[in-house]
Amino acid sequence: MKLRNWAQVGLITCLAGPAFAQTVATTPAAEAKPVETIIVTGSSIRRQVETSALPLQIVSREDLKREGISSPEQLIAYLTANVAGVDNLASNADVTENRGARGGSFANLRGQGSAGTLILLNGRRVAAHGINGGAVDINQLPITAMQRIDVLKDGASAIYGTDAIGGVINFITRTDYQGMNARVFTDVTEQGGGNIYQASLLGGYGDLASQNFNIMATVSYRKNEELLATQRDFVDGFQIDRGLSNDTRGTPFGTIFPLNTTATAPFTPNGTLFGTTTNAPFVPGSTTLRLVGGVNPLALPGGLGCSAIKDMEDYAEQLWFSASTSATASLACAWDTGNQASIQQEQETTNALVRGVFRLGKHEFVGEFTASDATADNRFSHIQLIPNATAITGPDSTSLNFAYFRVPGVNEAVYDRIANALVAAFPTDTALAGRRALNLPIAMRWRCIECGRREISTNTKTSRFFFGADGPLPFGDWNYRFGASQATSEAESTLGTGYYYRNAFSVNGVQRNNGIVNVFNSGVLNPFLLPGQEQTAAALAALETASARGVTLFGGKFTVTQFDGSMSGPLFDLPGGKAYAAIGVDFRTEEYAFNGDQRVAAERSNILGAPFDQANVLSGVSRDVKAVFAEMVFPVLDNLEFTIAGRVDEYDGFGRTTNPKYSLKYRPMDRLLFRGSYSTGFRVPSFNQIYNGVTAVDLALGAAVVDPKTCPTLVVSTLAGCGNILDLGPVRELTGGNLQLGPEEAENATFGFVLNLAQNATISVDWWQIERTGTIASLTRTQLMQNYVDFEDKFQRDPVSGRIVAIDRRILNAGGNLMEGLEIGLRNNGEFMGTKWSAGLDGTHILNRQSRLLPSAAYGPNEVDKWTRFQDLTLSWRHNAYLTLTRGDWSATLSQSYRPSYLDNANYLGIASGVVIPSNYQQRVESYTTYNTTVTYRGIKNMVVTGGIKNLLNTDPPFTLGYDSDLGSGSSWEPRLADPRGRAFTLNLEYEF
Repeated sequence: MKLRNWAQVGLITCLAGPAFAQTVATTPAAEAKPVETIIVTGSSIRRQVETSALPLQIVSREDLKREGISSPEQLIAYLTANVAGVDNLASNADVTENRGARGGSFANLRGQGSAGTLILLNGRRVAAHGINGGAVDINQLPITAMQRIDVLKDGASAIYGTDAIGGVINFITRTDYQGMNARVFTDVTEQGGGNIYQASLLGGYGDLASQNFNIMATVSYRKNEELLATQRDFVDGFQIDRGLSNDTRGTPFGTIFPLNTTATAPFTPNGTLFGTTTNAPFVPGSTTLRLVGGVNPLALPGGLGCSAIKDMEDYAEQLWFSASTSATASLACAWDTGNQASIQQEQETTNALVRGVFRLGKHEFVGEFTASDATADNRFSHIQLIPNATAITGPDSTSLNFAYFRVPGVNEAVYDRIANALVAAFPTDTALAGRRALNLPIAMRWRCIECGRREISTNTKTSRFFFGADGPLPFGDWNYRFGASQATSEAESTLGTGYYYRNAFSVNGVQRNNGIVNVFNSGVLNPFLLPGQEQTAAALAALETASARGVTLFGGKFTVTQFDGSMSGPLFDLPGGKAYAAIGVDFRTEEYAFNGDQRVAAERSNILGAPFDQANVLSGVSRDVKAVFAEMVFPVLDNLEFTIAGRVDEYDGFGRTTNPKYSLKYRPMDRLLFRGSYSTGFRVPSFNQIYNGVTAVDLALGAAVVDPKTCPTLVVSTLAGCGNILDLGPVRELTGGNLQLGPEEAENATFGFVLNLAQNATISVDWWQIERTGTIASLTRTQLMQNYVDFEDKFQRDPVSGRIVAIDRRILNAGGNLMEGLEIGLRNNGEFMGTKWSAGLDGTHILNRQSRLLPSAAYGPNEVDKWTRFQDLTLSWRHNAYLTLTRGDWSATLSQSYRPSYLDNANYLGIASGVVIPSNYQQRVESYTTYNTTVTYRGIKNMVVTGGIKNLLNTDPPFTLGYDSDLGSGSSWEPRLADPRGRAFTLNLEYEF
């Protein structure tokens, strides 16, 4: 299918054939009716449109009401062609390094990534998210002003730009609106939490047909209330019999760890109470001697038990430790981190749009302004204070060690209670008794519940100015069309509750803030609160002095300035009708800046756990993109139409690329249509992928890493050459951008048919395949080691000893990936005994998804229906189906949404290695089916009332054991698959003045 050379012809052409605003063939009777010539999504030619040579799905205002969709994010989740990833508001529910998803939601058509899905507003570009810098946050778009949304499920690089690899979503606003429309919408859950409220006002004046002008304006407000994990019973991180439990010993009731060092002076000049050599029987009568991996006093003999404290349970050692290891955590407790998250983030969004159209003769001039202001509050688990045996250097040279001190007169009784319990539990450890006599401090992991959940608030402001015109040219039947626009997205993330300065900080001898280390080690905080106890007022006041609330984390700004112009019209007659052509130019400038910590450099005291991103600060970068494009439609016969199209783009820094598209539409009989297309794509890296700074981090001492050159098993062992390379010295991992990064290239093919079974019944089936090469990716350490021969240059060695000193994991161009699937659409309607009915189904069947690390390598196994950690969750079959009945002023709809079963995560928990097989372990996640229903009444003058029930059967998300402490997306459910809100009641009131 290598057809790229075909594109080197004089008149290059663009997307295939007429992309009609539906996916079904019309009947001969319908074809006889005159159709207005329009520009539709996927073509530059103004013409009478019949049926599409491409799979194009139209989502109308009525569709949105029927499904209770009130935001672009809900729309994207509804589309079966969208492959679910981690870049939505629910997935980013816990500690995450995915800064680009702060407050945003992104589309991912056909699994080609958010940067490979082009988002348009009325056929023109909008700005990428200010922090992400590479993809459009769809929540900025005013969905209440939309007339329809066109979803072009095919590559469209030849028309709109090289990045439209996975497809195009074109949000199309109302036009020529007159009057006033007020709308209120509520979406209230039965179980509480996560309610959604929306209100909008739309006004328009002027009749374009008779008065030659129309002015329209709309403003809308939307609020998503927070949904806490604690408000849903299915969120439960302690289901050990099914293989799920939290691997965190950082608990609200402190877990004590061995630590015996003087490196953390002045806090622990003589070591700590538990030391590092404790290797004694855990309980009286025990004969097993194993190194202690954490002891929680609640779990000691005679203790209250871990479950005495909310969200705590026994640590599931059987899931996380092998019986053959020398360590144990059988006396530790765990804490359910996933139960602390927001499983629907709180978000407030205001959108506005003003649009004016003026007609002068046959020429129309359009001015448009859109703006949005959105604030999303990302809240997740409380901060954890961890003991550290390494001294800290630099401005915060005090230490990162947190130890519970026996400060005279402060919590002495608590210290005595804990210290005596430890001595009693380990009677044979005479060294422990000696340290107890010295009243040494206690080192521990402790979750600061009183600190509040960590919160990052992201505010995003967008704006877009557009001016355009179109009309007839003075020669022939040709028309012109041009537009100029500038769109901006500016976002900033700010720390809220739960973040604290690590150490006390002074400037010129004047203390500017306290530090949580100082507060903790003063002894005023009690990390061993029993049920019913609370921290003292003095402790809470001391915590407040260390708060970092209000500090700017980072921010970014993305601006795209665009000018485009085209003309189209008939060329000559062919047996099937007139041949049409379009030619055009497109120029745009993309600008991006990313800033970090806004504090004065000398006052940047460390804030514990705050995900600053100073290494990736960009003062400002930009690139120009210049393009010419053309399209020709040839009606070769009455029933055969061929379209050839193409585009030449020239990118600053990446040179010139030519991308053609060819399509064919053939109707052998009135009720049967065949269609197909082939195109190429070319996506350049985002600014972040190129310019992000390089971060070097030493691998943790507990890691087990071998030299892949000398150890074919890649497993640390006593075999020659398989020793742990960390024993020879530190090894650094490098991550970040790559100035040498090249573009991705893609080939996209489709073939399908549309069959009219009867007057009103149609079936459409489209096969598609997308193959990308040079995919932009960051490979894991394991992937680099497994392919050492090909990535030998990624392992940096000491020139003298030859040992590995660094592993380069910076972003690179990998081999590629291949996806293949089917799009299926069914439609039928009719009337029975005075009642009209309509039914439909849209489904996506992913047949195959494979990837390879090198262009010369074979593709790996099929990844469909298999759990992944950070990537997309690619499901084999997704469908939405509906049945609508209408009689008089009433109509009712029942709809179904289906998501299939898939293979759950096992290796992450160690289950596959045989550590333990839980009694109720099932490696497949159950399928997920929900039903919605709505009833609409139009019997009140100027008013439409729609009530509905979402998730009619109150179906919980299916259980998954894919626990992930970084994303919080485990904790027994999968946010890429399911809606956690449960049954909800919707009410939509719309009134026309």
